Amino acid sequence: MRTTIGIAVDIPEPWGPQLTQRRAEAGDPQAAYVPAHVTLLGPTEIDADDLGVVERRLAEIAAAHPPFMLYLRGTGTFRPVTEVVFVAVAAGISECEQLNAAIQDIGVIERASRFPYHPHVTVAQDVPSDQLDAAFRDLAGFEAQFQVKGFTLFEHGSGGRWRPHRDYVLGGAFDGDDG
Repeated sequence: MRTTIGIAVDIPEPWGPQLTQRRAEAGDPQAAYVPAHVTLLGPTEIDADDLGVVERRLAEIAAAHPPFMLYLRGTGTFRPVTEVVFVAVAAGISECEQLNAAIQDIGVIERASRFPYHPHVTVAQDVPSDQLDAAFRDLAGFEAQFQVKGFTLFEHGSGGRWRPHRDYVLGGAFDGDDG
């Protein structure tokens, strides 16, 4: 049996809900299923029996990487290659790249990427050009800065929804509410 997983950094309140809402306003149907996030591993099919191996390795990866600041600023696009508008990661890029590389090294994960890894927050995808343009303009001045204390392993459920499977705390992270 196979299962589809993904790994992401959630965008916290108040910014995550704002970006998810803007994605919905662009007409992107994924907004209903996927909250705002920075992908560390896109949808990847694995043997369900290997989920335990992935979970153990993710715990090791999380413990080995410290919390870091993520700064989101402005918009970008992958057009004309793909019809995507995103909020750009302005700081925290190398930390996201290091996590992505470590995750890609998990032996049971086999995922051929069409494009090099580029951390970002998708705000409109595969919608009409005028909606892509509007999202690009509307969020051009967007800024958010927060500490990334962990990431989440998701499983793809029925109906296209992503279900959080397990959260991983980065080494040295504090689970308290003091920012």
